[in-house]
Amino acid sequence: MTMEILVNSLEETKSLALKLADLLEAQDTITLEGDLGAGKTTFTQSLAKGLGITRTVNSPTFTILKQYEGRLPFNHLDVYRLADSDEDLGWDELFFGDAVSVIEWAHLIEQDLPAERLGIEIHRIDENKRRFLLKPIGKRYERLCEELMK
Repeated sequence: MTMEILVNSLEETKSLALKLADLLEAQDTITLEGDLGAGKTTFTQSLAKGLGITRTVNSPTFTILKQYEGRLPFNHLDVYRLADSDEDLGWDELFFGDAVSVIEWAHLIEQDLPAERLGIEIHRIDENKRRFLLKPIGKRYERLCEELMK
C-alpha cells in the first residue's frame, strides 16, 4: 500500500510533519528517503517541533545520531556514512526503546530496521512542490496513514 500526498509550499510540508507528529507514539520508526534538497531535514525539523522539541534540529550527517527530548524522546539518524559498514550500532536499543526514530538514507541499513515502520519518500517537483509517498509496513502504520490522510 502506498499513499501519495502533494504539498505546494514549505508551509504545507511543515503542516504535514506537525500532523504526523501528533499521531506518533514511543517506538514508532519513520524512514526518510529523497534526493539532496528534497526536504528531509525540513520535514524532520517540523516533526521534532511537533514532538515538543525546542532545540535546533539539524542533520546528523557526521555524527550518525542525534537525540532530543520532547513529548517523546526523538532519535534522528542519518546513516549515509554507513553505506559500506556492517557494524552493529545498537539498533534494537534505539528502535525498541521509548523514542520515536527518524532515519534518513534508511535503505543502507535495511536489514537492521524494525519489521514494521513507516517509509516516506520525498520527491522534489519544483522549488516549492513536493510529492510524499507514504509506505506503511504493518497495521499500526496503515492506521496512522489513514488518520494522516483525513
